[in-house]
Amino acid sequence: MRRREFITLIGGAVTWPLGARAQQPERTRRIGVLMPYPNKDNPEAQARIRAFLQELQQLGWTTDRNLQIEYRWTSGDTDSSRKAAMELAALPLDLIFATSTPSVVALQQATRTLPIVFVMVADPVASGFVASLAKPGGNMTGFPIFEYGVSAKWLELLKEIAPRVARVGIVRDPTIPSNVGQFAAIQSVAPSFGVELTPLGGRDAKDVADH
Repeated sequence: MRRREFITLIGGAVTWPLGARAQQPERTRRIGVLMPYPNKDNPEAQARIRAFLQELQQLGWTTDRNLQIEYRWTSGDTDSSRKAAMELAALPLDLIFATSTPSVVALQQATRTLPIVFVMVADPVASGFVASLAKPGGNMTGFPIFEYGVSAKWLELLKEIAPRVARVGIVRDPTIPSNVGQFAAIQSVAPSFGVELTPLGGRDAKDVADH
């Protein structure tokens, strides 16, 4: 499935012309929503759900007419994410909308066929969720939380502030996919700025600061 077609699915999995849709009764679409918050009373969760519903409404989908939503809430840990993902995967849904990397990891384990649209994922390519952002393949597509090109801009900005800087330490956690991607983006432009990069872990950064 192509990325544009897949994204359209979040609006109801229908690509009929508006006129055709108006001439025939619409089947209620069922989507699942997996949120990394313990319950719907969380203020951030409320804000995200509100924005989600508003966007769906603008696309012509409302819960009182042609849309049914199954919510599942997690504490963000592996066990609760896996349980919620399995519950959603067992339902007759048209699509699952997921927020956060742990949620998508759990859904990837729960289903390889049900369409999944994700947001706020650190590095969907490095994490193995999609083959690429342009051609995701499989049953997943969505948007990463980081644009790694911005990381390269950090080095450019640093050179504008301090043109004589030749060695730069990059504090990162190599176990986090987004940190790896950010460092790679910075490393790709470092030669053009005449800068030598040194990756620093948490302990390394503390030792540098102490000295």
